[in-house]
Amino acid sequence: MPYRAPIDAYMRLLRDVVGYDAVAATDRFAEANHETVAAVLGEAGKLCEEVLAPLQRNGDLDPARLENGVVRTSKGFAEGFKALAEGGWIATSAPEAYGGMGLPLTVTTCVNDMMGAACLALQLNPLMSQGQIDALEHHASDELKDLYLPKLISGEWAGTMNLTEPQAGSDVGALSSKAVPNSDGTYAVTGQKIYISWGDNDFSENVCHLVLARLPDGVPGTKGISLFLVPKRIPDENGNPGVANDLHVVSLEHKMGLHGSPTCVMQYDGARGWLVGEPHDGMRAMFTMMNNARLGVGVQGVSVAEGALQHALGYAQERKQGRSPEGTIIGHADVRRMLATMKAETFAARAIALSLAVAIDMGNATGDAEWKARAALLTPITKAFGTETGIKVANLGVQVHGGMGYVEETGAAQYLRDVRVTAIYEGTNGIQAMDLVGRKMMDGGEAIFALLDEIESGAEAARGQMPELAEPVWQAAESLRETTEALVARDMGDRFGGAVPYLMGFARVLGAHYHLRAALAAPDSADARLAGFYIQRLLPEHAGLLAEARAEVGALANLKTEDLVA
Repeated sequence: MPYRAPIDAYMRLLRDVVGYDAVAATDRFAEANHETVAAVLGEAGKLCEEVLAPLQRNGDLDPARLENGVVRTSKGFAEGFKALAEGGWIATSAPEAYGGMGLPLTVTTCVNDMMGAACLALQLNPLMSQGQIDALEHHASDELKDLYLPKLISGEWAGTMNLTEPQAGSDVGALSSKAVPNSDGTYAVTGQKIYISWGDNDFSENVCHLVLARLPDGVPGTKGISLFLVPKRIPDENGNPGVANDLHVVSLEHKMGLHGSPTCVMQYDGARGWLVGEPHDGMRAMFTMMNNARLGVGVQGVSVAEGALQHALGYAQERKQGRSPEGTIIGHADVRRMLATMKAETFAARAIALSLAVAIDMGNATGDAEWKARAALLTPITKAFGTETGIKVANLGVQVHGGMGYVEETGAAQYLRDVRVTAIYEGTNGIQAMDLVGRKMMDGGEAIFALLDEIESGAEAARGQMPELAEPVWQAAESLRETTEALVARDMGDRFGGAVPYLMGFARVLGAHYHLRAALAAPDSADARLAGFYIQRLLPEHAGLLAEARAEVGALANLKTEDLVA
């Protein structure tokens, strides 16, 4: 079954579920009404269906490779990237002053969702550039912005982010890369970085690396880290790529999936770099890119879920096995259960991600602190639940295919292999959960309770029309409120053992809230019937998750290391 961009699904979510009307009502995004958005998504959808989707298998079967120091990309990737760059799809939300479209991030989120479903390995490239554009726009000097933003926005140049080192993964403060001032105001950057997505390619004029390193007077830990822009080729006096910088690709990682995306070990040997932001303030600048990427990675999970769902549906409608009313396996109860779960989970994760994008757009357009708090709250949930959903749905897709799912020729396994890493990068899902019960509860739970008030008000309003769906949602929100109150009352360290089930339970309730909204908007529709399935069959999982989150820490803390290895 070839990929089909779900434009109608996006428009229903924007119109009826995630409150996009508020974004279009702002002065900043007044031109991005539903008609405009539908037209933009329609054009992006054509690109994804006709150009990017045919590259999905190429990336897996013809991996990126390193030949004599040069990265060679998968067959067709250069042409695919050229098509999306020329269409402006890297820069849908980039500033118009530098050549971007200036559209809401919500629109970009839908476009990225489609691109990831069509070909995730290639979509990673523009995602990295989008994050770098965001970081430079907010933190770089005017001189750097004037030189680099137009090139990144046009797709002539590509961007990366360089955080991880062999001894410094999640503990970024342990990095050892150094930056020494040069006499001309630039810096000599030295160090090795690993796991650098799209660290090089053979179709961009230049590759621009954002690199974390420590100045000579930088203190230990994250507070002593600075951020540098280090190009592969140093721009000449006309802004064109000039001489090669002192950096190179050491090797490409041999990965479980995403074979078309070159993940590089990068070596910097006194490479010339330019400071971004203030000295020793690199983490604040880099977090701008990382938070952009956390939404993007959560959406990658949704993307793969959509691709795996469409792939499984196509197979289930054709595969004849046993007796069923439809004559194919889609009529079997357990296959239907799996497909319904895949579809309902994908809807929930997509709605959460788009709600985050709406909150970011509203915060940017209005400056309202409550919208910014909502965006901060939804970021770890979007990243963790979106990626866990991608893994779950892709795994179910293999199961729907049965034995053929375990055979690489069907392509079902690729979705699972490609998506697995998303739960690890941009902050593991455990770190996202710790952020949710840690930093996001430093306000005493105020932002969480404000969201729960909305969920309960929505459920109360729905009781007259859909009591069988509204009541479970209201009760689940109350359970989440009680769990939140219990966690807020604990010491922060005592919350961490239950952080992951708390986040997943939270996402379960949020998903039910958005499903209920969709059902209310169209009571006799596929969306309403899907909402019934989610609320009656999947929402009950929240009870066990929140019970685990509330459990006393003793059962975990009392386990000794020798108990685990005995």
